[in-house]
Amino acid sequence: MDIEGYLERIGLSDPPSTDLKGLERLQRAHLSSVPFENLDVFHRRGVRTDDNWSVPKIVERGRGGWCFELNGAFSELLIRLGFSVRRLAATVLYGGQSPMPTHLTIEVALDRPYLVDVGFGDSFIKPLPLDSPGPHDGGTEEYGFVFDDATTTLITWDPRGQALDHYSFDRTERSLGDFEEASLWLQTEPGLQWTISPFATRLLDGGPDRVTLLEDRLKLRRDGLWTETPVAEDDWAAVLDHWFGMTP
Repeated sequence: MDIEGYLERIGLSDPPSTDLKGLERLQRAHLSSVPFENLDVFHRRGVRTDDNWSVPKIVERGRGGWCFELNGAFSELLIRLGFSVRRLAATVLYGGQSPMPTHLTIEVALDRPYLVDVGFGDSFIKPLPLDSPGPHDGGTEEYGFVFDDATTTLITWDPRGQALDHYSFDRTERSLGDFEEASLWLQTEPGLQWTISPFATRLLDGGPDRVTLLEDRLKLRRDGLWTETPVAEDDWAAVLDHWFGMTP
C-alpha cells in the first residue's frame, strides 16, 4: 500500500499517532474525503471486497464506495499504520431482511476496544467505546450498545427515549473474502436501494456538516439544519463533480 498516497487522498500530510486522538482524526478525514456512494454498483460495473480492488479505487481513481470497499480499505490502512484491527460482520436492522450479514465494520483495540466505521452513510463520526453501553458522543448524536450474550447492537435514541437499532454484530474476526458473498448478493438481488438510484454522501470539513446527492436533489446539513435543492437530470453529473470530484 502507498500509505503516503492514501493519507494524501484523505487530506493528511503525516501519519497520525496510534492513539484515540489519531484514530478519530483518521476517521473524520476519511469520512470527509472519501464518499459513501453506489455508482459502480448502480451502473452494474461490478465491485469486489479485496483491498487490491478497494485501495486503488479510493487512492488512485479518487472514488468512494460502500462498506466493503470503504471499511475494507480503511481497516487495511489502520493496520499498516500500526493499529490493532478486527474486521466484523454486521447485520443491518432496517431496510428489509437479508440472508446473511451485509455490513463490514471495524473494531480497533487501544486502551479499550472501539467501534469505527467509515462506510455506513450518515452515522457516527468518532470511535465508540465497545465495552460500555453508553450513551457515547458519536459526533452527530448519542450512540450506545445493547449487549446480548455474544451479540452487540448499535443503537441511538428517538426523542421519546426509545432505542433505535442500527446494526448487530458479534466480535468474531473476519477476512475481506468472507464478505464476497454478501457483496454479490447486494449487487444482484432485485429491488435493493443500491441498484435503484444513485447517491453519494460525505462529511464537510470533519463534520458534523454533510453533503448528500440523491437522484433528484442535493441535501446540505449546516449547523444541524438540512436544506434541499432540486437537481435536474442534465445537471446531475456537474453537481457530482462539484461536491465529490467524481464522474458518474
